[in-house]
Parts: sequence; C-alpha cells; structure tokens
Amino acid sequence: MALQALWRDGQGDFDAAHDLAQRDEGADGDWVHAYLHRKEGDNSNAAYWYRRARKPFCHDSLQAEWEAIVAALLGRAQSASSPG
Repeated sequence: MALQALWRDGQGDFDAAHDLAQRDEGADGDWVHAYLHRKEGDNSNAAYWYRRARKPFCHDSLQAEWEAIVAALLGRAQSASSPG
C-alpha cells in the first residue's frame, strides 16, 4: 500500500495517497504518511509519523524524499522476490 500511495501522490491524488498511507499500518506506511504531511506543510504531524516510522525528519526536497522512499521500497521488494 505504501508504494501505491506514492504512485497516487505522483499522479496528483493527495487524498487517495493519504488514505492508502493511513491504511498501511506498518513502518512503510508511516514513512509515506510522514512525507505526505510534510508535503502539505503540517510539520508537527509529519514529525509524529517520522518517529513512528523510525526515520529522521527529512529536510531534502519533497521530490528527493519521494524518490528515496520509492527506491527503498522497491529495493526491499526486489530483494524479497529474488531467489536466495
């Protein structure tokens, strides 16, 4: 769901992205949730979600953070699906 949320955000559908991130109860969803609140300018709420995700508050550009989250999630997904 976290990757789906980022895809929706990339398509300009913030509300759908937020809904998906909120429904993902894991650390990945929390990380995306933090990014989305930072994007909307709600830094105090973003800080809460970064803490839940166990990630430092990001000060990079929103685009750089979006790309970093996508790369991390895709990298993890690729590692999990490759034969061991």
